[in-house]
Amino acid sequence: MSKFRVGVIGAGSIAQSHLTAYSENPDVELIAVADINLERAQSVAEKYGAHRAYADPQELLADPEIDGVSICTWNNSHATWAIAAIEAGKHVLVEKPIARTLEEAEEIQRIVEASDRVVQVGFVRRHSANCQVLKSFIDADELGEIYYAKASCIRRVGNPGGWFADKEIAGGGPLLDIGIHVLDLCWYLMGSPKVVSVSGNTYDRLGNRANVTTMPRYTVADYDPTKNTVEDLANAVIRFENGASLLLDCSYSLHATRDSIDVSVYGEKGGAELEPALHIATEMHDSVVNIEPQIASRTFEFGPGFANEIQNFVDAGLGRAESVAPAWHGVEIVRILEGIYESARTGREVTMS
Repeated sequence: MSKFRVGVIGAGSIAQSHLTAYSENPDVELIAVADINLERAQSVAEKYGAHRAYADPQELLADPEIDGVSICTWNNSHATWAIAAIEAGKHVLVEKPIARTLEEAEEIQRIVEASDRVVQVGFVRRHSANCQVLKSFIDADELGEIYYAKASCIRRVGNPGGWFADKEIAGGGPLLDIGIHVLDLCWYLMGSPKVVSVSGNTYDRLGNRANVTTMPRYTVADYDPTKNTVEDLANAVIRFENGASLLLDCSYSLHATRDSIDVSVYGEKGGAELEPALHIATEMHDSVVNIEPQIASRTFEFGPGFANEIQNFVDAGLGRAESVAPAWHGVEIVRILEGIYESARTGREVTMS
C-alpha cells in the first residue's frame, strides 16, 4: 500500500499536534512544512522528519509529491488556503473553525462540491474514545431521540492574547476558539440537526485580565496585554428543526470558582455526560442506572485524539473510510456561531434560513 504523503501549512502550536500524529503514523510520509517564518519551518521540518520546508505555502501546494495538507494557520487564512489546496488537487484537513465567516465557509463548500477531494474539519474532540463510545450508544438508539443538550467551556483567566484576541484575525473570542468544541460535540451527538433559530449574548466586561498574575495561563508569542477586541463571554439558546434545543456558554474570563468543561446530552431513553468524563444514565428494570463504560480513558486526551483524527483523515484520503467531520459540518457550525454574534449584536432572536 502506498503511503499518504502530507504537507503542513503553519508551524505554530496547533501544528505540533498534527505533526506529532503524522510522524507517528505508519501510513504517512511527511513531505513538507510551510510557514511565513522560513527558519521556523525549517526547524519544525527537521524536528518531525519532513523532507522540505517552504516560506510560501503556494510552493508547498505546487509540490506534486503531496497528497494531503493540514492547514494550521490563523483563522483569517483558513478559507484562503483550504480553497487553494483543493484547487491544487490536495485532500485537506483544516483546523476549526473552517472559516472566519459564514460567507467564507460557504465558498469553501461550493469548491468542495465541485471537487472529489476530502475536506475535513479539525473537530478533534469528536475523535476521542469517550465521544466515539457515546456515539455508538446513541447510534444504537440506547438513549432514544436526543432532544436537549448542554455545552459549556469556562475559563477563569484564559485569554491567550495575540491573534486570539484580535477580532479581525480570529473572527471572535472564546466562542470561536473554545466554545466551538463543546458546541460541535453536542451538535454531532444530536445527529447534526438543522438549526432554525438562535438567541445569544456576548459580553466584553473583563478584557484579558492581564492584572491577574497568580494563575498560570497559556499566552501566544505575540501576546500584548493592552490589546483585546474579542468577547469575554458568550451564551446562547439554539433551536433545531426537529424540536431539540441546546444551551451553550463559554468564556475566556469569568469570575467563576473553577475552570470547567461540561458536555451533556439527554434523550427519551437515557442521557449522558461526555465531559469532564463519560457517564451514561438510563433506566433498567424500573430503576435509574448509571453506566461507566470501561475504556482506556473516559476523558478527552489530546495525543490519542489527534492520532485518531489524523488516522481518519488519512483513511479518508486513501479511500478506506468516510471522514468523521466533513466540510459541510464545519459550515453549519459557523452558521450557528455567526447567528449567535448577530443575535447578540441586535438584541433579538435570529431565525436561520
